[in-house]
Amino acid sequence: MPVLSDFHLHSSFSGDSDAPMEEMVRRGISLGLDRMCFTEHMDLKHPVSDELPAGLFEVDTAAYRKALMSLREKYAGQIRLLFGIELGMQPRVAAENADYAAAWDFDFIIASTHFVDGIDPYSPVYFTGKTDEAAYRAYFEEELKGMQSFRDFDVYGHIDYVIRYGKTGDNNYCYDKYADLFDRMLELLLENGKGIELNTGGLRKGLHEPHPCLEFLKRYRQKGGEIVTVGSDAHFSRDIAADFDRAAEFLKQCGFSRYCTFEKRRPSYHRL
Repeated sequence: MPVLSDFHLHSSFSGDSDAPMEEMVRRGISLGLDRMCFTEHMDLKHPVSDELPAGLFEVDTAAYRKALMSLREKYAGQIRLLFGIELGMQPRVAAENADYAAAWDFDFIIASTHFVDGIDPYSPVYFTGKTDEAAYRAYFEEELKGMQSFRDFDVYGHIDYVIRYGKTGDNNYCYDKYADLFDRMLELLLENGKGIELNTGGLRKGLHEPHPCLEFLKRYRQKGGEIVTVGSDAHFSRDIAADFDRAAEFLKQCGFSRYCTFEKRRPSYHRL
């Protein structure tokens, strides 16, 4: 397996996972990984509903860090464990996100968009009364606002996450349909020295390509982008490093010869 570092992982410290962190660490070791970065969810002031009770996606950062540091010490010499966060991009909480990011000694920050007008595309309600194209476009517009409002992150995560849940998935989806938004995203990422992640989670949902689509990855590389991390978006230990062989091939197809990891917010590069 040419990619040996999984940089998008959720344990029971995230509101949508029950996976014990140590179980995930042991699974990573058994797979031969050299690094794992946990990126628990922090969506400050996320919308609240019967399905999303208050605080569900707001990690207890102190407890999370304490558990991770204990496991880092326990498994030293077997695997390197990194302290990351997946920080939800709602423009209305940009100031709070900035304070939070500065308050902790994170190794790595993923910025990601989960809510549009208070609804997660995971919910079928998000697509009610909309074509997939309109629903996708609304998500990408919100994502662009997130990139414009906040810059203290290392990579932007699962850039086309919304297509996981559309009725047509990625069957009628392509870069060119949203090029006006995607081109601007690329400009912002490159201007600010930010990276993207290749997220394999959508492949488990039946998509043909990872997040983001291959054309997005190709254009990022063609414009000089080099910072690409690889993450499984695992919420269960069984999904750690899922489809990483395919991820390596996708990266090569898009012109990359290496992938990136972070420690203390600084990138390192590894040959594919």
